Amino acid sequence: MIEKQYNIISSTGFARPARMLGSISTKYLSNLVIEYEGMSVELNYSSETIMDVMSLEIRPGAPFTIRAEGIDEYKALQYIEEYFTKMKLIH
Repeated sequence: MIEKQYNIISSTGFARPARMLGSISTKYLSNLVIEYEGMSVELNYSSETIMDVMSLEIRPGAPFTIRAEGIDEYKALQYIEEYFTKMKLIH
């Protein structure tokens, strides 16, 4: 299991990152979880999961953690980080 902490810099909210995280979760075998202020959501691609991630109400500048556990955990987190960086959502 690996985990990585990020700070979101998007001031437009977390809808796009939530949708993206759900979509990415279908590409990997590892279990992906997002954690914020003591709450966590298991990521999979469903409207319920996207709404659960949105309900975390991650604020710009606030740290959150993504945890991956499984055979391709490193690839999954690397892809997420590259995507967030490319979209200028994290620093």
